[in-house]
Amino acid sequence: MLIEGACHCGNIGFALDWPGEADAIAARACDCSFCIKHGGVWTARPDAALRLQLRDPQRVSRYAFGTRTADFLVCASCGAVPAVVSRIEGRLYAVVNVNAFDSLDPGRIQRAPASLDGESETARLERRQRNWIGAVELVEGA
Repeated sequence: MLIEGACHCGNIGFALDWPGEADAIAARACDCSFCIKHGGVWTARPDAALRLQLRDPQRVSRYAFGTRTADFLVCASCGAVPAVVSRIEGRLYAVVNVNAFDSLDPGRIQRAPASLDGESETARLERRQRNWIGAVELVEGA
């Protein structure tokens, strides 16, 4: 199943190749202050593939906080945060914000709260390698 999405103005877009025709897509509503303030509800699975398109990379802000091991891709034009990327051992991993999906029935998204407080940096990176999208292509420019 191909799921497309983007920030509000379309500067940061994505095509998510989601294996199968799942009835529900699990999504984590993170309770960190950044995700709460930006509406971050994230999904990923390790067998998915993601193509991220940054039409105008100059209008993309990369925001890192806490352990500084991930970059939230923030559109400088509309303020939306459609994806997060993390480079681990030379490989790019990502999660996408289900609130940025363009054409998927919202009833298929199974939202659940998530708290990552207290997770060590090592445990965090290991979790990302296990659970985040590991086939990520980042394309800059139109």
